[in-house]
Amino acid sequence: MEEDWVKIYTSSDFFKSEMVRQVLIDHQIEAVIMNKQMSAYGIGEVEVYIHHDHFQEALEIIIKNEL
Repeated sequence: MEEDWVKIYTSSDFFKSEMVRQVLIDHQIEAVIMNKQMSAYGIGEVEVYIHHDHFQEALEIIIKNEL
């Protein structure tokens, strides 16, 4: 991952991370998921990354939508 991407959200629930990613995309903020879970057991975290220029805007969207 490039240096200018930052983690904005972490969860052990893939579905919650995907919801956050989708809401950000709906607000024209490019977001990607990095799945660090062990696929067979679901142990670990799923992280959402965005470009650092959109950090404040993304944070406000996450808080406003109670994600």
